[in-house]
Amino acid sequence: MEHALNDLSVTPSSLEADILRHLTYTLGKDADHASTYDWRMALSYAIRDRIVAPWFASTKKTYETDHKRVYYLSMEFLIGRILEDATINLGLRDTAQEVMARFGQDFRAIVEDEPDAALGNGGLGRLAACFMESMATLGCPAYGYGIRYEHGLFRQRFEGGRQVETPEDWLKQTHPWEFARPEAAYTIGFKGHVETRDGRELWVPGESVIASAHDTPVVGWQGTWANTLRLWGAQPTTMFDLDRFNRGDYAAAAEPETLARTLSRVLYPDDTTYQGKELRLKQEFFLTSAALQDILRRFLQSHNDLNRLPEKVAIQMNDTHPAIAGPELMRLLMDDHGIEFDQALTIARACLGYTNHTLLPEALEKWATFTFGNVLPRHMQIIERIDSWHRRSYPSRPHYVGIVKHHEVRMGELAFIMAHKVNGVSALHSDLVKKNLFPELHRLHPDRIINQTNGVTPRRWLKMCNRPLASLITNSIGAGWEADLDRLKELEKLIETKAFRTEFDAAKRLNKVALSNWIAETQGVSVSPDALFDVQIKRIHEYKRQLLNILQTIAHWHRIRQNPKGAYVPRVKIFGGKAAPGYAVAKEIIRLINDVAEVVNNDPLTGDLLKIVYPPNYNVSMAERLIPAADLSEQISTAGKEASGTGNMKFMMNGAPTIGTLDGANVEILQEVGEENFFLFGLTADQVMQRRQDPDHARKAIEASQALMDVLQMIAEGRFSPDQPDRYHGLVHNMWHSDYFLVASDFDAFDAAQARVDAAYADRDGWARMAALNTARSGFFSSDRTIRSYMSDIWGVTSAL
Repeated sequence: MEHALNDLSVTPSSLEADILRHLTYTLGKDADHASTYDWRMALSYAIRDRIVAPWFASTKKTYETDHKRVYYLSMEFLIGRILEDATINLGLRDTAQEVMARFGQDFRAIVEDEPDAALGNGGLGRLAACFMESMATLGCPAYGYGIRYEHGLFRQRFEGGRQVETPEDWLKQTHPWEFARPEAAYTIGFKGHVETRDGRELWVPGESVIASAHDTPVVGWQGTWANTLRLWGAQPTTMFDLDRFNRGDYAAAAEPETLARTLSRVLYPDDTTYQGKELRLKQEFFLTSAALQDILRRFLQSHNDLNRLPEKVAIQMNDTHPAIAGPELMRLLMDDHGIEFDQALTIARACLGYTNHTLLPEALEKWATFTFGNVLPRHMQIIERIDSWHRRSYPSRPHYVGIVKHHEVRMGELAFIMAHKVNGVSALHSDLVKKNLFPELHRLHPDRIINQTNGVTPRRWLKMCNRPLASLITNSIGAGWEADLDRLKELEKLIETKAFRTEFDAAKRLNKVALSNWIAETQGVSVSPDALFDVQIKRIHEYKRQLLNILQTIAHWHRIRQNPKGAYVPRVKIFGGKAAPGYAVAKEIIRLINDVAEVVNNDPLTGDLLKIVYPPNYNVSMAERLIPAADLSEQISTAGKEASGTGNMKFMMNGAPTIGTLDGANVEILQEVGEENFFLFGLTADQVMQRRQDPDHARKAIEASQALMDVLQMIAEGRFSPDQPDRYHGLVHNMWHSDYFLVASDFDAFDAAQARVDAAYADRDGWARMAALNTARSGFFSSDRTIRSYMSDIWGVTSAL
């Protein structure tokens, strides 16, 4: 039986009593009439009770020792479901399952009743969640700061193969893990004007809202430490204008409430309109200003010298979304606390770190100076002053480099200049940040950019989501690997035995059977667990090349049809992911995948040899189903475009070899696992740059590949869209005449790599060895390793344990 180190008194009987107490007194229900929801809430409150003690103790110790804290600012925290993860970290999962069975309840059904917290989109937000859990596991005192989105990103469904976005309603039910903190509330201003009073600049906002805190404790492994995820909800400064209401102008009377509701309603509003851009900028400032006001309040409770702020405060900007932190911290120091510009700049830069997550120019935010100056007039002044200071301080800075250029505020440059450390998230990415993204700033600040390769928490992404494999590991090398993932190397000598490979394969098959059943129940598609499960799950984006995957799938289907009696390895191609609402090409790719699936899945010639499955509304909980069952991990981005990836790490940890390009953390995965256990293909980042120099590269690559020409011809003639034969003419035209992400150039190499996969999978024992070695060599990709490195190299923080 597992046990919780923080509370050895937790027995099935005591947990049972607490669940009944919450069912009765918190929810007002009796056991005979309780629904699944009631049981989940009662169990959640009983588990939450057991997190509060280490949470309080951690906070108390941080104050008593005056320990430096980390403040992690992120627009996304993709935390997923909390209940099972909390029971795992407290060592109470088996106890909870036993107790729920006493009540006649299925623990799995209880866990799956919990909605995913809709607080993120993809890898950026999931990384932030893994980092919060690892900081708690390592005893690093920390706060995560985000926005409490009412609807988050969106719920995805398919109509006629097309993505349709509907609001995510995760907060329709009570969220049992959070504590409202109405006393932690700050006024956040927008617009207005700047006045000069007594020789000082003073911002007079024209609009304002209240940021109100909601705290969720984040407990680490074995419950020895817990940190806080503080999410801000927006509230109006005045509920409504009673005078206007009484005059019958009801819409105008509700304007303050409308502004507030809008701010914390949706993650990443569509910013193709001016109003959308303004809202997104307001959201970013809302999060950042509330966090910084909270940080200064907490510091000034115990200290009176703001020059000491960097000794006690490390602030990490997760991407450019919170890059306004530099100017806002300076504004607070100068305007509210009377500190001079140069000193405020020194303090702010010593506190701030910046994590870059993208090499895509369009993802490095730029704001029109008109928009920025209109929404944040005081900050526009401060940014121009920072830019002037930097230009004077570094006279060799080229004229075309700067924060404010071409009537735009460049948030990447702002974050770089205002941070004492800038980090990339994989070795290749950090190198490209130096060479391609910020080459001039890197020359001026050669020690500023460092690498921190991403990681994922093994507690959720192995211990929790893959119980068959986790049990095999514990039975083979003993407990404790969950917090020391390098110990997985101990599996290597066991992998050389046939018995272990058989057990490993059996664990994988259990996950595949469970997924096959789920696919049949939810998608109405029958798939064999003996087929190769080939999985690509991530945001739908041209650089991630879901298009390459589906084009090769069509080629494979065509081959089977031409020679139905050939020796083929049965495959199930599984896709998952959402496209941004305004991203037309990505939505077209989604529709193509679904159209192809409709044809292939109903083709009696190919039958069980090839199936395509695309479950809608991919989220953390779906990933927890798909990753443990995957045989093959698709990491096929155009080289030089993926910063790191973390899905690739989760697949590796769960025993799925990678088919991939030399991109992001694939490079380090290849180094760790060895070339013989990785299906490498495609152009390198340097070759990609060279290939693009040829304006005719797309046509040449297509004409050199009969298989690709056949695929594009089938799409163009409407084989997969008979009701609208010209549906994909634009997509095919782009392939022939542009193909910026080099799908055609890598097509034949990808097709050949997939043939190598088939050959390898046909040798089931050899495949089991390869898959098991992926797990055994995945220790480097624990987020514990990443956080230890951040603590020493960027934050200057030690463990408080």
